[in-house]
Amino acid sequence: MRATDSLSLRALRGIGEIAAGDALDVVLQQALARNGVTLRTHDVVALCQKVVSKAEGRMVDLATVTPGAKAKELAALCGKDARYVEVVLSQSTEVVRCVQGVLIVRHRLGFVVANAGIDQSNIEAGESHVLLLPADPDASAAALRAAIARTSGVEVGVVITDSFGRAWRRGVIGVAIGSAGVCALRDRRGDPDRFGRPLKITEVAVADQIASAATLVMGEGGEGIPMVIVSGLDATLFETASGAGALIRPAAEDLFR
Repeated sequence: MRATDSLSLRALRGIGEIAAGDALDVVLQQALARNGVTLRTHDVVALCQKVVSKAEGRMVDLATVTPGAKAKELAALCGKDARYVEVVLSQSTEVVRCVQGVLIVRHRLGFVVANAGIDQSNIEAGESHVLLLPADPDASAAALRAAIARTSGVEVGVVITDSFGRAWRRGVIGVAIGSAGVCALRDRRGDPDRFGRPLKITEVAVADQIASAATLVMGEGGEGIPMVIVSGLDATLFETASGAGALIRPAAEDLFR
């Protein structure tokens, strides 16, 4: 299935900085009112990882981190702060690649990503603090979706976005690290193509497509747009909801290992 012909993305502006303990459903409702936007059934609330992580108190002060021998060794190879590398290792299960300027790991959630998704951009005191990914992004998405349903009475999807690089491609792109209420991975195998032949390998990363579209509106720098409302998706995408964990390829299927 595809989006309808009237797919739209609406930025929620004026949200401001999020602090630990902030209720994101309340932040959302205030932003909707401020921007004159009404949530409707089968809308998707796309929000960037940073606001979720900030609300969940995932900030780490590097002054509290003591790097171990492994972190110091890797820091010397990649030219990064050893304390930063120690935090990366604390969130990782495997170091995939470490060269000058690059540290790619397998995050404990399964993502293969630079620096375990740990960021210092667009956060307060970014020189001395780092922000971790949410502990369980799918659970975070599900909790926010439930809170939205309680406060607004509307059943929507929620997608938590982040920016990842890709093997063999330059540049970052928005991907889904958390999802609830909408199909994250649609299996099209067996469906007919335009000439009636059954599709054999096609699985569609719906949540990643939503995240990528939303990131075009959010921006990657100082735009300050952490939430976007996506409307016009096919209603069938909400019939078989799944978390973004469904998008992670098992390590045993990693052809590049």
